[in-house]
Amino acid sequence: CALPISSADASASTNNTIALLLEQVGGKAGNYTVTIKQYDNSTAAKGAWDDAQCAKNAQDHVANVAEVAVMGTYNSGCAKIILPTLNQAPDGPMLMVSHANTNPGLTVTWDPGEPEKFYPTGKRNYARVIPHDVFQGTADAQFAFQDRKVTKCAVLNDNQTYGQGVARAFADEFKKQGGEVVVDQAWDAKQPDYTALFQSIKAAGADCVFFGGIYDNNGGTLMKNSVAVLGDNKTVFKMAPDGFSGYADLQAMPEAEGLYMSFAGKSLDGLVKAGGNGAKFIEAYKAKYGEDPHGSYSVYGALAMQVIMKAIAASDGTRKGVTDAVFGGTKLCLTDAESLTGIGFCIDPATGDTDRIGMTIQQMTGGKETDLMPWDVQ
Repeated sequence: CALPISSADASASTNNTIALLLEQVGGKAGNYTVTIKQYDNSTAAKGAWDDAQCAKNAQDHVANVAEVAVMGTYNSGCAKIILPTLNQAPDGPMLMVSHANTNPGLTVTWDPGEPEKFYPTGKRNYARVIPHDVFQGTADAQFAFQDRKVTKCAVLNDNQTYGQGVARAFADEFKKQGGEVVVDQAWDAKQPDYTALFQSIKAAGADCVFFGGIYDNNGGTLMKNSVAVLGDNKTVFKMAPDGFSGYADLQAMPEAEGLYMSFAGKSLDGLVKAGGNGAKFIEAYKAKYGEDPHGSYSVYGALAMQVIMKAIAASDGTRKGVTDAVFGGTKLCLTDAESLTGIGFCIDPATGDTDRIGMTIQQMTGGKETDLMPWDVQ
């Protein structure tokens, strides 16, 4: 069985964690030998994931008859392009398991027509190993209002699927908590300066800014301008979701010091401190590659691969058989002992979502994403 890795940024760390996992299991899933084929959903011209490239990769996945499943994607918007094509694959649908997609509409009712429009055959074939944005945006808003005691928040989004979803969830919950959303708008990733945006936020009396989106969309300039106008992150509470996680440029930026962040699951820091399987896997990674993985999602890539491997082992080797192992009615589960993170879970065959929902609140401290506390959505 050939297995593609599909991610918006072709993350080397994610590819490395999967290579390490395959090495540890001898490249075997039950009676089947598994190899990987790497795909890149980004283009050099765009410098980020690209709609046309995602569409092309979807067709290539289906055309390569040796491929039985896709691990990915990183970006939810790209997944929405690829998923309907995989859903209609011959001898399918073709299984897709993401380590990082958090847009709710991929699995549950969200925007009009979602999630049904991603499954034209009427059969589910998409799963993910992390909770979706309703949980992350909700947790972030609860933390901001309850723990940090801010009351007036500017909610920004990068005008992409992921950013709009997590920003919407944050804004809805912040208002439910009793807070006021004084600014709710998108930022243009192509703008060279956001001074005017933050001046309007300052004029609105905001004591909080939420950056709903990914750092790739000019997040560095956004961060620098926010500090220049509003003050550092101790003066005005600023928070970003996991779309800002794992970026060395952001970590090295003085303006990022004190930035609050969230991660949909347990972070690298949390896995190491917890010991057990997660710490052992990260230790093995460091021994093999000479550094820690870049970003927590790289480890979740290997976790998604574990789901795919277990599905392959339980299948007859066909695309349909692999998908049926996850969505055939019986829950596919990883026990605590099996899971490379040490945290077991099951995939709900009705939705494709995980049944273990844990959020981590972090803060940028000394150039590192440092865990503050777990946060259970209330």
